[in-house]
Amino acid sequence: MATASEKTSQKSKKWFPLESNPALLNRYIAKLGFDTSFYRFVDVFSTEEWALAMIPPGAVAVVFLYPITPVQEEYRQKEKAELFRDASKSASSSSESESVWHIKQRIGNACGTIGVLHALGNIPEALKAAAIPSNSWLGKFYESCPPEMDNIQKAEILEGDDEIESKHDAATSDRDNQTSRGNIDDKLETHFVAVVCKDGGLYELDGRKEGPVRHGDTSPENFLKDACKKVVQTFMDRDPGEMRFTMLALAPTQSED
Repeated sequence: MATASEKTSQKSKKWFPLESNPALLNRYIAKLGFDTSFYRFVDVFSTEEWALAMIPPGAVAVVFLYPITPVQEEYRQKEKAELFRDASKSASSSSESESVWHIKQRIGNACGTIGVLHALGNIPEALKAAAIPSNSWLGKFYESCPPEMDNIQKAEILEGDDEIESKHDAATSDRDNQTSRGNIDDKLETHFVAVVCKDGGLYELDGRKEGPVRHGDTSPENFLKDACKKVVQTFMDRDPGEMRFTMLALAPTQSED
């Protein structure tokens, strides 16, 4: 069992941030054990119909990056007060979301990895069985952290895993990075969030929040449109003067023939 000082040390961990870059993330998840011959991340250029029509049908997750601004933080605090008043009864333990895989983020700048884990941890079971070998890092991590496990317990397991820390660090200096990873103490002004379809629900998954946030119903057929219109667009509408939004969809891999 970790001592109080060890837990304090784990909570104070900080990683270099990941870039919102499909080539980089695809290489990263492949190194974690995900078979990208099945699905891979692709850019979503807009929430408008023309852009969604460019994405191969069957997307199973969306990972988006948004700017941390006063208006977004004000809304997050208001939402927390409304949805998570009782921390002991967070949405992650409610009956309607108990099958949703959610983890708390307690490592600084780790939101990219947290977003990826949220996305891959909630893909359809058939895809998970085909694309994530049980002996891979992802396979072993999800096996040790089932959905019903408390999201803080999951975070503690992640914090103590040297392999994921090393793989995350390597990804931040990957050749596909379009910018320098800078200084580890640079102020981070953006944040990754995942959106998934689980048991007919549309869920926003954010490691800074106490649990999943349900945004109504969806279906596999309508998921991409619902994720972009009901979740991502609301973030954009909240901060209409901001341009620092990016979106990636985890979609079926297309043949290069």
